Amino acid sequence: MNLETLLASSCRRRMLRVLSSSGQTNIMALVLKANSTYNQVNSHLQVLREEGIVFDEYVGRLRVVKLNKENPRTLLLLQVLKMLRS
Repeated sequence: MNLETLLASSCRRRMLRVLSSSGQTNIMALVLKANSTYNQVNSHLQVLREEGIVFDEYVGRLRVVKLNKENPRTLLLLQVLKMLRS
């Protein structure tokens, strides 16, 4: 998927901004901070996971979502978001 398509969703952009400022967060905090619903965030996370932008892991019963900063596309997405913000 190209970067333009990844950034086409305002919810995905909000999620990436939240993750860029914190590096990681649990799924429910991401839902609240992105001002969205669990199903919508979960759907967008699936797309971002498939693209290698984020990954999640379970810490006990808590699902933690993290940015994959080793992926060059992640760094590029974050730079584009930063440019769009200014």
